[in-house]
Amino acid sequence: MLEDSAFWIFGGSVHYFRVPREYWRDRLLKMKACGLNTLTTYVPWNLHEPARGRFDFSGNLDLEAFVLLAAEVGLWVILRPGPYICSEMDLGGLPSWLLQDPDMRLRTTYKGFTEAVDLYFDHLMARVVPLQYKHGGPIIAVQVENEYGSYNKDPAYMPYVKKALEDRGIVELLLTSDNKDGLSKGIVDGALATINLQSQNELQFLTTFLLSVQGVQPRMVMECWTGWFDSWGGPHSILDSSEVLETVSAIVDSGSSINLYMFHGGTNFGFISGAVHLQDYKSDVTSYDYDAVLTESGDYTAKYTGLREFFGSISGAPLPAPPDLLPKTAYEPVMPALYLSLWDALPYLEEPVTSEKPLNMENLPINGGNGQSFGYTLYETTITSSGILSACVRDRGQVFVNTVSIGFLDYKRKKIVIPLVQGFTVLRILVENCGRVNYGTNIDDQRKGLSFFPEELAVLATLASSVLLGAERMAAWPWSQALPEECSPVLWKGSGFTSRRPPLQSRVHPLHLHLQFRRVCSPLNTPSLSGLPVWRLSSSVTERTQDTQWAPPRGAGKSLFKCVQCLSLGCPGHGAVCSQFKYLKKNL
Repeated sequence: MLEDSAFWIFGGSVHYFRVPREYWRDRLLKMKACGLNTLTTYVPWNLHEPARGRFDFSGNLDLEAFVLLAAEVGLWVILRPGPYICSEMDLGGLPSWLLQDPDMRLRTTYKGFTEAVDLYFDHLMARVVPLQYKHGGPIIAVQVENEYGSYNKDPAYMPYVKKALEDRGIVELLLTSDNKDGLSKGIVDGALATINLQSQNELQFLTTFLLSVQGVQPRMVMECWTGWFDSWGGPHSILDSSEVLETVSAIVDSGSSINLYMFHGGTNFGFISGAVHLQDYKSDVTSYDYDAVLTESGDYTAKYTGLREFFGSISGAPLPAPPDLLPKTAYEPVMPALYLSLWDALPYLEEPVTSEKPLNMENLPINGGNGQSFGYTLYETTITSSGILSACVRDRGQVFVNTVSIGFLDYKRKKIVIPLVQGFTVLRILVENCGRVNYGTNIDDQRKGLSFFPEELAVLATLASSVLLGAERMAAWPWSQALPEECSPVLWKGSGFTSRRPPLQSRVHPLHLHLQFRRVCSPLNTPSLSGLPVWRLSSSVTERTQDTQWAPPRGAGKSLFKCVQCLSLGCPGHGAVCSQFKYLKKNL
C-alpha cells in the first residue's frame, strides 16, 4: 500500500556513483519513460568514507541530490545502504581501512566492525531520514544489508543492522534481499524478504518458499538480473532480450513487484571494481555495462523497447516520450610521444616508508593512517645472493633485479628464480591490486600487496610511499622522446593521432600514459569510447576521473567509456593515463 492504495513496484537500478552527475537526469527520465515508477540504488561505504571519520557526499557522491532528482522526475526510491552491498565493487563496498585490524571479521557483530558501522550510519542516516516518505521524501523502503544468507557467519548480525537503521530514524518498510542459495538464512524478523533471480524457472520455488516462511505478504523480486557482469579475459555477458521480457512478464503475472538489476549499469570509475575468487581469482572489468536495459553510454536497447511496450500495456496511462539520445564521438587512436621511466620518476614521489618487513597496502602508514585503498605498491630491498624467491603476492607482482624485469608472481606463480648477482643488488616487486573480492566468504582475507618475503635472499630491509600521479605534477617531470632499449615500466606523454598502434603493444610491462588529445566537433554532452591497444594494464586519468583497465589479450573490456564532462572543455582535451601507487623501500 502507498498513499492508501495498492501499489505495484516497477523498479530499476541505477547507481549514482557509476554515472556522471551530468547524466543522472537523462538516465532517470529514460527510466520513467520505460514505465518504471521506482529507482533503487546502493550506497557505497568505501567511497563515502574513504578514510576513517572523513566523509564525502559531494559531486558525483551527492546521494541527497540524486534522491531528490528522482523525486523531481516522478520516481519513488528504494535505498540499499548496506553496509555491505556487493555490487561488484572492491570489497563489496566496504572500506579497505577496516582490514588494518588483523582480527577483523567483516559482516559480523565483531566490535571493531560494528563500531565503524555505527559511526558511518550516524553520518549517513542523518542525511537519509529527511528523505523518507513519511517526512515528505521519495524513499519508500530501505534494505537491510545485502544477500547475507549467502554469508551467514553471525546470527546476531542482521538483527544488529536492522536495529541500527531503526535507532537512527528509519521508519519506512525494511527489506532483505537474497538469491536462492541464501534465502532461507537471510531472513530477519520485521523485514520483508525479497528474492533475486534471473530465470523464471526459479520463480515458483522462491515464491512458494516465501509464502511458507512469512505467510501472505507482498512479494517482490528485488533483483531481476537483466544481464551479468564481466570478468577480465572472459567474454562479454549477454542475456537475450526475449528471455528477459519473458521473465519480467512471468514475475508481474505472478503478482510480484519487480526491480530490474540493472536498468543502467554505468562505469566502475577509478579502481572501484571488485573481483571474484571461487576456483580462480578473476578481476571485474572497468565497464559495468551489464548488458542492461540501457547501455553503458545510456543508449536504448532491444530490452528497453520490449520492456517499455510491456509496462506501457499495464500502466493505465500513456508513458512519457523517451528522451532523445545524447550525441557521441569516437576518438581516433592516440600516439604517445614522450616517456618517463618508472625508475626515473621515483625521485619525484614522496619519501618511501621504511619497514623491517613488507607491509600490505592497507597497513601502510600513509593517508592519515588509513593505508592505501587502491593502486600499486613498489617493494624494494637489497639482496646479496641469488636464490628462489617465494612470495605471496596479491594480486600480481612484476619482479625486477635492479631495473631488469625477470618475471611475474601471482596466484598461480608463487616462485621465481633470482639470477646470480655480485655485491649489493636492488630487488624490486611492483605489485598491482587488481580488486578485492566483492562476494564470498573470504572477504576477510583481502589484504593486498606483498605479505611474505624470503629470508634466504638475505633481505636487508623494505620501504614504501604513496602518491597519485596527477597531470599537473607530471607536467614538470623530465620527459624524453627516445625510448630506451631496456624493458621497464614507463610513463608516456603524447598528443596527436595516428592510425598505427603504439610501438609497445607487444610488451607485457605496465605502461603509465600521459596523453593529450583533441575533440573534433564534439557536442557538450558527448560520451565517447577511447579505444586502447591490447596492453596488460592501462589507467586513464582526466581532471575529474580515473578509469582503470586491466586489458587482457582477449575477452571483454578493450575500450574505455569517457564522458565529455570528464574532459576539459577547451580544445585540445587533456587526459593523463597514470597510476596511483606506493613506494616501499628498505632502509640500509
